[in-house]
Amino acid sequence: MPRTETGRRVLVTGAARGLGRAVARAFARDGDRVAVHYGTRRAAAEETLAALEGDGHVLTGGDLADPEEARRVFEEAVTGLGGVDVLVNNAAVNLPHPLPETSYEDWSALWQQHLAVNVLATANLSHLAGRRMIEQGTGGRIVNIGSRGAFRGEPDHPAYGATKAAVHALGQSLAVSLAPYGIGVASVAPGFFGTERVAHRLDGAEGEAIRAQSPFGRVAEADEIAAAVRWLASPEAEWASGTVLDLNGASYLRT
Repeated sequence: MPRTETGRRVLVTGAARGLGRAVARAFARDGDRVAVHYGTRRAAAEETLAALEGDGHVLTGGDLADPEEARRVFEEAVTGLGGVDVLVNNAAVNLPHPLPETSYEDWSALWQQHLAVNVLATANLSHLAGRRMIEQGTGGRIVNIGSRGAFRGEPDHPAYGATKAAVHALGQSLAVSLAPYGIGVASVAPGFFGTERVAHRLDGAEGEAIRAQSPFGRVAEADEIAAAVRWLASPEAEWASGTVLDLNGASYLRT
């Protein structure tokens, strides 16, 4: 997968903060140019953009749950970067809705929201990126952010666990479909990792219980997940296409 004189062209969705910000930083450090997407947190996304190493990075915002907005976001990124070589599908919704405590109306609405963002937006952006990469004729990479919860279950967040399982399956289907064009598709399945959004959960007894899930006695850093994403998007990782890479510190072992 060739690089341009100014590095590869990378779209990272949900990059205003947290893991998306760490992923954008990882690519920028490697000399790539990054399109930083945000949903509603424009100020945070501008902070991400301003802190990236190198130049030629761009900002694009929009609601990916809307197919036409997703198309506009993608086209803005392609216009700003001059093409796309890597797509990282990171944007996601993860809102609690334990069945015993959730009304039918809320349950239905939250499932629709999770499906629209976590699955359909990922599918739509993957289509747009895949077709663009085929037209460019130089291959590419799509990396999806899945979850450990797709395998072990998420009793308080069942739609999140189910939609992340769908993301894993989508990635494997596209890996087979796009390989003849030199496009690799893979997913990561992180366990709990620290970000601003969940920092409060790492205090007190809940924090101790979360850290105890791993025999390492800690949670991951976002930069550790970002490093794996960066490798899966690298030219060296072509043979990892179709992979769902567990990144959970041995807190959940699949058989």
